[in-house]
Amino acid sequence: MGMGTSNFVIRWINFLTMVIICLLCMLFNGQLLAIAVAIFGVWMSTHHDGCRKSLTLPVLGLGGFIFLVSMIGFLGALKKNAILLWIYLILLCMILVAILVFTVLAFIITNNGSGHNVSGLRYKEYQLKDYSSWFLKQLNNTDNWKRLKSCLVKSEDCNNLAKQYKTLKQYKMAKLTPIEAGCCRPPSECGYPVVNASYYDLSFHPVSSNEDCKLYKNSRVVKCYNCDSCKAGVAQYMKTEWRVVAIFNLALFVVLSIIYFVGCCARRNAGQTRQCKVWKSDESWLNSLHY
Repeated sequence: MGMGTSNFVIRWINFLTMVIICLLCMLFNGQLLAIAVAIFGVWMSTHHDGCRKSLTLPVLGLGGFIFLVSMIGFLGALKKNAILLWIYLILLCMILVAILVFTVLAFIITNNGSGHNVSGLRYKEYQLKDYSSWFLKQLNNTDNWKRLKSCLVKSEDCNNLAKQYKTLKQYKMAKLTPIEAGCCRPPSECGYPVVNASYYDLSFHPVSSNEDCKLYKNSRVVKCYNCDSCKAGVAQYMKTEWRVVAIFNLALFVVLSIIYFVGCCARRNAGQTRQCKVWKSDESWLNSLHY
């Protein structure tokens, strides 16, 4: 890459994204990338309620940090300042390492758990034991689950089922989400007859020894929120969320790696430019002595 080219690229790659109108004009832009990360975080917050947006704030924080780092890179390229470019590259390298570590861990953590098909149902049921030890530790923590359970009750996902599926036939044909399947109804193995989308006949003696069968109640504040099946539903939801972020991070890692390469070229050329200025200054001084 030419001496002035990399400085030009790293300078304008970070400057043009300051103009929001040009957001779609540049693809490999540090600040545009930061805005894209922030937009992804906002999207997550609008598509998840307060109970299930555990990664929203970290994603928004990452977007803000990338924006600050890109500003350092822009100033370094603009001023051809090798020190600023060194700082820019070090911080960008730290971001790349952090993204890589998180992505690898996310894929490892979310590798287990896929749900079980149940005859006659269009959705899957989930078992807590199928998920990674990290999920088990988080969801079996009393304080964590108390907070999540309170949030799930307030979200009224379970109470809205009766409004969505007014007939028993509609309810049996529904594709429930993992949380609805695990928290709003007893496991199918309990054998409780379904009265409607929010009510089961609990006078029927359960045919399973599953503890969740005893924990389920028709009360809107109880349901199956204390069941392992509910925790499994939350684990599946978190798994899906983490997988989406991990895939996004892979794309982010590739783009940041390209920007990092351009930044390395800009830093090298900035150093060469500074050295050339020193040589020219020394040469002019020697010529003045000669004359």
